[in-house]
Amino acid sequence: MNLPIKKVVIAGGGTAGWMAAATISHHLGPVLDIRLIESEEIGTVGVGEATVPPMQTFHKLLNIDEQEFLRATQGTFKLGINFENWGQKGDEYIHSFGITGKELWMADFVHFWVKAKGMGLKQDYGDFCLELQAAKMGKFAITENPRTNYAYHFNASLYAKFLRKYSEARGVRRTEGKIVEVATHSDNGFIKSVTLASGEVVEGDLFIDCTGFRGLLIEQTLHTGYEDWSQWLLNDSAIASQTKNPGPALPYTRAVAHQAGWQWHIPLQSRIGTGFVYCSKYISDEDARKTFIDNLPGELINEPIVLKFKTGRRKKSWNKNCIALGLSSGFIEPLESTSIHLIMNSALRLVRFFPSNGIQEANVAEYNQQTVNEIERIRDFVILHYKATERDDTPYWRYCRDMAIPETLAHRINLFKETAIAYKAEGEIFFMDSWSQVMIGQRIIPSAYHPYVDAINHQDLCKYMEEFSEDIKKRAMVLPSHEDFVRAYCSENDA
Repeated sequence: MNLPIKKVVIAGGGTAGWMAAATISHHLGPVLDIRLIESEEIGTVGVGEATVPPMQTFHKLLNIDEQEFLRATQGTFKLGINFENWGQKGDEYIHSFGITGKELWMADFVHFWVKAKGMGLKQDYGDFCLELQAAKMGKFAITENPRTNYAYHFNASLYAKFLRKYSEARGVRRTEGKIVEVATHSDNGFIKSVTLASGEVVEGDLFIDCTGFRGLLIEQTLHTGYEDWSQWLLNDSAIASQTKNPGPALPYTRAVAHQAGWQWHIPLQSRIGTGFVYCSKYISDEDARKTFIDNLPGELINEPIVLKFKTGRRKKSWNKNCIALGLSSGFIEPLESTSIHLIMNSALRLVRFFPSNGIQEANVAEYNQQTVNEIERIRDFVILHYKATERDDTPYWRYCRDMAIPETLAHRINLFKETAIAYKAEGEIFFMDSWSQVMIGQRIIPSAYHPYVDAINHQDLCKYMEEFSEDIKKRAMVLPSHEDFVRAYCSENDA
């Protein structure tokens, strides 16, 4: 379809739809007619309430004020995720967003820690990361030297409203309505228009599918196909709700493993978002609900909702003149809070690859390949949490421990186990510190290290490591509490 793209139709609202609308309207709004169709009757999932650090960059690209955004969405700060009961029952570690120790070009800090640990060093790997120690102490501040690496917790429904206001101010037109029919061109199968329940026909040149798991355009209309990942990512169900906040909001997400899944706790200014992700093959919906209720962090506010999903990805995120964003493009699971990141990056990628002069095969192919590379690397990182377990107390955890995994992940685990080498692949969201923190946190300890470390005097190494960790602790202790910082910086009461 070598015709100029002028009319963009976004099918579906929620976080995905309005992130797409905000991104495209900010960068390309003056040259496009952008229309978003959403139905209050259908509603949205709205439980993705935790993010990863690149969202700061996304907001800067859109000139979104951080304090305004946080006040509007009841937002708090996130320094990482506290994992409980993952390696073994009773284990606990934090995957933080900070840099651990200091690195040399020849050997990363983990090599020095492995050597010192073997010599009797008492400090854990996480004792050398400022963000991790601040999280444990409930502390937070935005600093530049060193720069604080952080993400956000926020109310996803309020975020969609925030972006709707932002987008409409930049020319996006919203239409309330339920799509009941999708028409395609007879000659090439490209989508021509969508028909609403009201009878209105909305034509477009480019369609963005944000209709959630059902994939109304990308799958039900274009039959793109789906690659199933449930052999590695077993969970297929979730129960979600909110509770009252029983105490100060902590600067991290909690991920608590149970007998056949795990429960999240995401602290906002006025409540906690919580949910239980589980595999229905290993626990009934009734027992899952009981597990969820028995482990609530506070008094329940809303009746829990139940979600069903299949982990995997669409075989093409961009097919013909349709691009799938959010749940319609695929779903890994919420464990490392990457869903919103994938929406964000896909929207920015679309702007970079925007087919202003018509849709070209090479353009589409490159977009799809970059999308596949990104989601598969995240997939491997999430699978790592399940594979790297020593739990054998339930059939669910025994399956995870013993399952075959993608060769790409097996290579990274073996490389770290045998040589202490972790790395960040090109275009990957998670740095080597993240890989090291999770593997060590779940009892994968390297059996060797770089020979350069042996050139350092043993006593000097241990002394340096002890002084380094003590300095990290002192710097964390002088930070304000997360609660105090949020109250002064972005309290919702000031909105």
